[in-house]
This record gives sequence, structure tokens and C-alpha cells, in this order.
Amino acid sequence: MKRYLRRIDRNTAGNRYDITPLFSHFADFNALVDDLVASLSGTEIDLVAGIDALGFILGTALAQKLKVGIMPVRKGGKLPVESDRIAFRDYTGQTKELEIRRDVLCPGTRVLIVDEWIETGAQVTAAISLIEGCGALVAGIATINMDVNNSTEPISSKYKVHAVWERTE
Repeated sequence: MKRYLRRIDRNTAGNRYDITPLFSHFADFNALVDDLVASLSGTEIDLVAGIDALGFILGTALAQKLKVGIMPVRKGGKLPVESDRIAFRDYTGQTKELEIRRDVLCPGTRVLIVDEWIETGAQVTAAISLIEGCGALVAGIATINMDVNNSTEPISSKYKVHAVWERTE
């Protein structure tokens, strides 16, 4: 296990880990971002799409290192302008929505989607639909971890997923 991943709190209620301690340590957070950027070598990226909310933090750091802009993928109803919106069922079974501004993406824009942890892929799949619905291209997905299961397999079989978590742990 990479040293910085030890900052992730695994002693949590339920099946989710708390990654926020990793974000609060500059050197370790920087190492995480550097590792993800290194895995993206050779990938053409025009824009990063950070998924609300922890994907904003990780996505912004990646966008800075990649020298590209960041587009927030917001929770439904948060944008104060006309937006493209999609409903999905999250890992708890609740129906939620994501939205993006209509005027940010152009056809052919190569977008890196960033979310901090992908359990079922429902949220990432919704973001993919929004992005591809604008004619943009998904250049890849960056995350700390994407769980391996029947729900995430279609994502990893179609898109390049860049993750740093060692799945054997």
C-alpha cells in the first residue's frame, strides 16, 4: 500500500472510508495527485470534471497539475442557470441528480472525470451521460479507488480508469 493511503480512515461506520484525512496532509495529498497525473501520461485532456463534492477537491488539484480547467458536476438543483440534469440511483438506493452547465462543453472536448471513490459507478455513469450528451469525449476516469463489482465492470471495460488503491487489500 502506498504510504499516503494509510491516511484514509478505514475505521468508519458502514462500508465507506473517510478520505478527508488524506486531503489535509499536503505532502501525502500531493503524492496522491502526482501518482494520478503520472498514470495519465499520454492521455489528451482538455478539461477535468470533478463530481460533487470530494471530486471537486481532487479534481481541482489534478486540473492544476494538468494545466487545464475544471468543470464542477453539481448535485441537482445547485446551479443558478439552465443546466443539463440527469437522475440516477446512488449506492444507497436513493434517487439523486447531477447537473452541468450547458455552455461549458463543446463537441470533441476531452474530459477527465474525477470522483474520490467509486462504489457502484452510478454517479460516474450519470456524469458520463451528461458529458457525452454534450458531444464531449470521456478521456478517462481518475479516482482513489473503484470497487470491482458487476456495477462498475461496464465502466472499466469501456473507459480507462486511473486509480491508486491496491485492490488486494
